[in-house]
Amino acid sequence: MGWLPVGDSYEVSLVDGKVMARSAGPRTSGRPLKSLPKALRDDPEVERLRQLGQWLDRHAAECLARVDAWVVSSLPVPTGLLARVWPDPAWQGALRDLVVLGDDPAEPGFLRDVTDTGDLRMVNLDGDTVRLSPASATLPHPVRLPDLADLREFADELDVAQRVEQLHRGTWGRPATVKDLDTTVTDFHGTTVPNRLAARAATLGFRVSGSQIRCRVWEAGHTVEATLSFDEDYWDSEATLGSLSWSVTEGPTLRLTEVGPVAWSEGIRMATALSGASTGTGSRA
Repeated sequence: MGWLPVGDSYEVSLVDGKVMARSAGPRTSGRPLKSLPKALRDDPEVERLRQLGQWLDRHAAECLARVDAWVVSSLPVPTGLLARVWPDPAWQGALRDLVVLGDDPAEPGFLRDVTDTGDLRMVNLDGDTVRLSPASATLPHPVRLPDLADLREFADELDVAQRVEQLHRGTWGRPATVKDLDTTVTDFHGTTVPNRLAARAATLGFRVSGSQIRCRVWEAGHTVEATLSFDEDYWDSEATLGSLSWSVTEGPTLRLTEVGPVAWSEGIRMATALSGASTGTGSRA
């Protein structure tokens, strides 16, 4: 954004989310000062810029959270919606370089641009920039990508940096040793976790309800919820983890063999992150 005059000696602007000042006048260098002058700290214009920066930070976080939800649930997003939000830098930063599927699920590409008419410009695995015009686009969870290894390698070659975890999101597959009647994973049971577990879970984006931590995904036409139980000692800030299970929202607990690949991976990912383990049940890709 541009620089706004404040008083007779300074101009202020929002630079990378921070209120910056520079000296005004024809003989000044035009470079921002290293710190905000004391005389400006309570200026109304500075306070308005500070509040704007805080709002922009919240907006960017909300965009990242929304796009992350689209990826986790592999939801098809209307390209008309993508066209409307793309001009917004916060939305564009969250969406750019994500792997997207159009009408052909066998032709993934890295999203580079969205036109005002909803056309997608993508870089495919051949390195070609292609233009697609699907009615909707899917931002798939990595377990839904058959070419995941190739996409990861190509992303490294392109120096792709995704703001939302997709290609390098940890994934776990259900082990072959799961029995037909099993309903819980006990690998994390009894693990002692230091610090405030509930607060840390909320910071990581998981829902905390009583003595349970939950994450939800949309899979196979249902909302499936992974639930990790815990027992927290508020006197010494430690928590002991319990079992991990899955259920259809407001429905029955699922047998482990009934849990879909995305719900399984996200549930194990949650438990692994909270336990501090490097791996969980199953294999990490």
